[in-house]
Amino acid sequence: MTQATLDDDELFTEAASEMREDVEESLEAAQASLPAADDVWEVEADNTLGVLNALRSALDVGNARDHLRDAKKWFTMGTKADAFEDSEGLAEEIEAVEALIVEVEETHEQVGELASTVPQLKSALEDAEAADEEN
Repeated sequence: MTQATLDDDELFTEAASEMREDVEESLEAAQASLPAADDVWEVEADNTLGVLNALRSALDVGNARDHLRDAKKWFTMGTKADAFEDSEGLAEEIEAVEALIVEVEETHEQVGELASTVPQLKSALEDAEAADEEN
């Protein structure tokens, strides 16, 4: 082999290692952007609507989607270049983080819907109580 070939192999190995690090760092950043379990579980509020609004705020995924996109981008590039020895493991990590992000986003949406429904329900119950008192 020529010296240029050895250098190319070394550069490729180095680049592959850096790509893997980029994927792993982006996955870690995505996970770090997700809400903490305690922030979702423990909220303080004076009433049901306050609890729902606090929960909805706690369910913000922040920049998790952006970090996941970066991880997928570097993973795709590395996979196409056949740069990863264990691409299945990275793929599983990416899928797990993506599933968690989706779950948090769906829960955020459900809590938002509930938060908009509870005041309507309260108003309807108050109207029914007032009508019952009049009768």
